[in-house]
Amino acid sequence: MQTETNIVTLSHVASDLASIISSSKTTVVDLFAGAGGNTIAFALSGRWETIIAIELDASVLACAQHNAAIYGVFDKITWIHNDCFSFILKSSDIDHSKTVIFASPPWGGPGYRTDEIFNLATMQPYSLKQIHDMCRMMDCALYLPRTSDLRQIAKVAPAGKKIEVVQYCMEGASKALVAYIPAASE
Repeated sequence: MQTETNIVTLSHVASDLASIISSSKTTVVDLFAGAGGNTIAFALSGRWETIIAIELDASVLACAQHNAAIYGVFDKITWIHNDCFSFILKSSDIDHSKTVIFASPPWGGPGYRTDEIFNLATMQPYSLKQIHDMCRMMDCALYLPRTSDLRQIAKVAPAGKKIEVVQYCMEGASKALVAYIPAASE
């Protein structure tokens, strides 16, 4: 289960996503739902008409569903047991004009903590480029290590558009950042 402190922090991310992303976006897809903290925060926000949580690991998905039930939002979420790349690329149900992608990908283990600048090109198992290529036609929010290379993030900005980067802190220390990347023009 998510700790109360983590849910409070995640609610800040959910609140920021709701305020930064156009109100015309009514669906949020959590690509790497994990234990459900972000998905639960999106459901608790009341902002989204549709919330889709994708998780490849069945036992982790069961944990996310359990956590959502504890917070009373299980039925507000569409649960997908699948690989997010496969689901996004093959799903005809996703309207790109109404959808925002949220991705808190695995960062490749605890080694990111020792990197002065985290290289997003070598992030495992998915690089920034792989994630961005999959969802570039939709607004996207990427939850990344606090030391992520901002130059790499800037390179995925669509022509003529800017990326908003927000640092999230707990008890005065930066814990992570979220890069809010607008959709590429078609």
